[in-house]
Amino acid sequence: MHNLIKDRTVIGEDDWALLRLKPAVEAADGVEAQAGDQPESVAIPAGKVIVPLTVWQAQYATLSQRDDIGVWLASDERPEALKDDVARLKMIAVEFPKFADGRGYSIAFNLRARHGYEGELRAFGDVLRDQLFYMQRVGFNSFAVRADRDVNDAIKGLSDFSESYQTSWDKKSPLFRRVDRQAAAAK
Repeated sequence: MHNLIKDRTVIGEDDWALLRLKPAVEAADGVEAQAGDQPESVAIPAGKVIVPLTVWQAQYATLSQRDDIGVWLASDERPEALKDDVARLKMIAVEFPKFADGRGYSIAFNLRARHGYEGELRAFGDVLRDQLFYMQRVGFNSFAVRADRDVNDAIKGLSDFSESYQTSWDKKSPLFRRVDRQAAAAK
């Protein structure tokens, strides 16, 4: 992945590879269909690899023994699928297929708040500067910014706002509980 931000720093080289399954190609005009990658049989290369949830589930016995495997969730997959594995996974990534698809926010929040995930949580896909502030609020600490965007501009999105009103993963109390109103009224 290029254009990577991790822990509020632009990272030059990403040491994680993202594995995507090749889809099957349907037959057309007398040409035989080509089989796509199957979660049960796709070869996982050596090194740090982020595999789809379906591959993690299909090859669990083998992959759960490795400490260099991360798992990525599509926006229509549930974080509960990883609840028993959050302590062993160093990397969980969440795909944002479109800018307007907000399901990844809920996935991230639930991984952190309900399931206690403490490792690297990466947003990838259609990730833009406008989203970064809100993504970090729900627990993302790593962002693979869309390739056609400037990562040095995008990182500024993490500090677009100086204060937030609501509670979330990063701030457990709402603004009205964080402000000393008596001191403000005395002035």
